[in-house]
Amino acid sequence: MKRSPKSLGKRGEEAAVRYLKKNGYRILERNFCCRTGEIDVVASEGDTICFVEVKSRRSNKSGLPEYAITKMKKRRIVNAALFYLTRKRVQDADCRFDVMSIVMGEAEPEIELYKGAFPADRPLP
Repeated sequence: MKRSPKSLGKRGEEAAVRYLKKNGYRILERNFCCRTGEIDVVASEGDTICFVEVKSRRSNKSGLPEYAITKMKKRRIVNAALFYLTRKRVQDADCRFDVMSIVMGEAEPEIELYKGAFPADRPLP
């Protein structure tokens, strides 16, 4: 039985949260949504707020999951992060944008974490 893409995404996000917790991150929010976009996971690593985009696939046959993050998607994530920082009144916090690439194979998922995957210091054009 083939699983739906939403099911794959949900399982990928669950694996991402487990991985982050195991590696010392504190999960602040999941699926943060606002008018400007959505962030899969907001976490902290030490004093740094990490906005984590999770991309999951069943295999690498159609390319690595991280390649599915377009310039437009990055812009939406940056805008949602700016909204998050403003709402939480932590605009001066150190932050970065991470990408988690997850291939959900038959056994354990293959997970790659790319810290600072795109610039946090300026909005994308």
